[in-house]
Amino acid sequence: MNDLRQLPLMEPQRPEDLNPHTELRHTIPIFQAHLLGAGKSTHTVNAFTADLHLLADQAGGEMALGDFTTDILNDFLAWLENGRGVPCSRKSYARRVTTLKVFFKWLHELNAIPIDPAKAVLQRSGPAPLQDVLAPDEVQACLHAARQMKRGDHLDTRPEFLFRLLVDTGLKKGEASALTPADIDRSDPQQPVLTVKHKVRNVFKERRIAIDPEVVRLMDEYLRQYLPEKVIFNCTSRNLEYILTDVGEAAGVATKLSFEMLRWTCAVRDTRAGHEEDFVRDKLGLSPISWVETRAKIRQLIDLQIRSENR
Repeated sequence: MNDLRQLPLMEPQRPEDLNPHTELRHTIPIFQAHLLGAGKSTHTVNAFTADLHLLADQAGGEMALGDFTTDILNDFLAWLENGRGVPCSRKSYARRVTTLKVFFKWLHELNAIPIDPAKAVLQRSGPAPLQDVLAPDEVQACLHAARQMKRGDHLDTRPEFLFRLLVDTGLKKGEASALTPADIDRSDPQQPVLTVKHKVRNVFKERRIAIDPEVVRLMDEYLRQYLPEKVIFNCTSRNLEYILTDVGEAAGVATKLSFEMLRWTCAVRDTRAGHEEDFVRDKLGLSPISWVETRAKIRQLIDLQIRSENR
């Protein structure tokens, strides 16, 4: 079959309209119809649909089908376990892997994509692994590396500001990408406050995080250099991930830096600094139920760090 398809002028309506350039969000209703036509139960259709909406939330609903890679899908699964802030049971994890495999296999068989990125995604059994976090000396190494990065012939202010913001606040990728200068309350120069808008069970809420004045100073330097018009980070979230990767590599960190890693690093740092559990939970925007599992993992991570430091 010839896989060089005519790009539809309107939103795709049929499987035959799908191609590598089709946005993920436009594909989900067509996949739903395919599942129903294949005799799948309403429960299965609803579960698979919810999983794909989560993928759209994390990766971006506008992402083209042909841009998905195995690494992106693995990052999505890691986010479900460690970065979303909602417990992901082994059963839910296994079903979501199945959703990815069924969805991308269907697209590949349609010749809508040339390669099935979910084929190499592996199912896992056993408890979810602990998220990697930065040790105190690695945090300092990353800050030093970020300060040395250049944009052309000039020092680039974005890497240091991004890294310091994330390691101090524990923001999720979507939260960081949506920040605007107006979200920073400077009424008290000694104690600026960041307002974070976040979504909990389809309800938008806000939480306020006290931030170090140094973060605001770094932000002002960044704003003068990049001159964003609306949101603070005037680039894609994928580009922000690349910046974090570059910072980690320049600092010699063995594990790839990510939003999830810095979120957990923030939680570990705050807990080791003696902050109360409610302070850390509120800062991360977690519900009391979600906090139960997260708290246990933070304690395990701290124990591992202390043991490593005492060797």
